Amino acid sequence: MFSIEKIIRPHLLGLKPYSSARDEFEGEASVYLDANENNLGSLAGGVDYNRYPDPYQKTIKEKLAKLKGVKSEQIFIGNGSDEAIDLLVRLVCEPGQDEVLLLPPTYGMYEVSANIHNVGIQRVPLDSRFQPVFEKIAEKQTERTKILFLCSPNNPTGNILEPATVEKLIQSFNGLVVVDEAYIDFTVSPSWSTRLEEFPNLVVLQTLSKAWGMAGLRLGMAFASPQIISLLNKIKPPYNVNVVTQELVSNALDKTAQLHDMLEVIVQERTRVMDQFESLSLIEKVYPSDANFVLVQVPNANELYAYLLERGVVVRNRSTQPGCANCLRITIGTPEENDHLLDSLKAYSAQVTTK
Repeated sequence: MFSIEKIIRPHLLGLKPYSSARDEFEGEASVYLDANENNLGSLAGGVDYNRYPDPYQKTIKEKLAKLKGVKSEQIFIGNGSDEAIDLLVRLVCEPGQDEVLLLPPTYGMYEVSANIHNVGIQRVPLDSRFQPVFEKIAEKQTERTKILFLCSPNNPTGNILEPATVEKLIQSFNGLVVVDEAYIDFTVSPSWSTRLEEFPNLVVLQTLSKAWGMAGLRLGMAFASPQIISLLNKIKPPYNVNVVTQELVSNALDKTAQLHDMLEVIVQERTRVMDQFESLSLIEKVYPSDANFVLVQVPNANELYAYLLERGVVVRNRSTQPGCANCLRITIGTPEENDHLLDSLKAYSAQVTTK
């Protein structure tokens, strides 16, 4: 049986977290003289901003619990999901001793966080279909392998990882299995957050940066057992999500109808753009996508990337990633932006053909 006590860094078990003013007093009062705030107001233009925010984002968690079908105590809120990634590494990995397991090509912050904390990295590349190979992953795991990071839909490839393989990995892995679902809203596949009760070592990451269109507000979520969430709250900074973000996010979470409308447009545009890609001779391969971007393989990614820049179009060159030679990652934009992209690709194709 998995037990977080067996893999947490031992000194953190007895850690006494910082106790903020808002931890020690909850409720309503007429005069607040406990947190050394500026009671005259705020130069930011709103009197609310002179007060510290709710350190545990209770209002947002209540709304997310209903929206995601989980309990409030199963939710951690962070300054982007990158904060949750950093805290998870910090929670269970001893610097200079432990390691994490990555499946490239994948999201780069897992490696960055491990490097920041002097944590070792083992890598098992995805196969030619960008799917995990269970046997190779099992061979790499040791008693020092504390976290397996899975990205599904995967970044930069866009595909969902096969659920049967993911489940097998969660069941067999001795440490935390972190499934990063930043792009889950763009697919019909169910979230792994619906299965938290089955797997005590499962952590699911999501974000409001993608489908919800709030990248600038920096709010990410981790879903896990109440015990893991409690430990993350124990080691996080006391006020890690600011007042403005909490207010705007709380209001946005009431607008699920508008979210569905935006998702419908993006998914329709993804289909249209991918169909157009398939018809262009310069694009050698269009990879399947369950995200709001498409990975394509072209004869010369560097040359096409530079050409698109000249036309005012910025995409992401992923050619240096394992298995992604001459690949560009292209975000699905507005219909007008997508038209400009497609026109640029057609112009480039015509230019290459006439050479």
